[in-house]
Amino acid sequence: MRYPEFRAAGLCVSSGVLEAGCKHPVGQRLKQASMHWTVAGANAIAALRCCKLSHR
Repeated sequence: MRYPEFRAAGLCVSSGVLEAGCKHPVGQRLKQASMHWTVAGANAIAALRCCKLSHR
């Protein structure tokens, strides 16, 4: 990555914004009260939720 060049252009080079963006759709659906998930079930719901929120 050309970090100095990207910073000079005013672009964000950290991963925090992306990580927070990923946590929102997953956490909002999977971390509600009294929910328990298998890995397969959580992966399926996360994929559906991301597709819905990205309008795909």
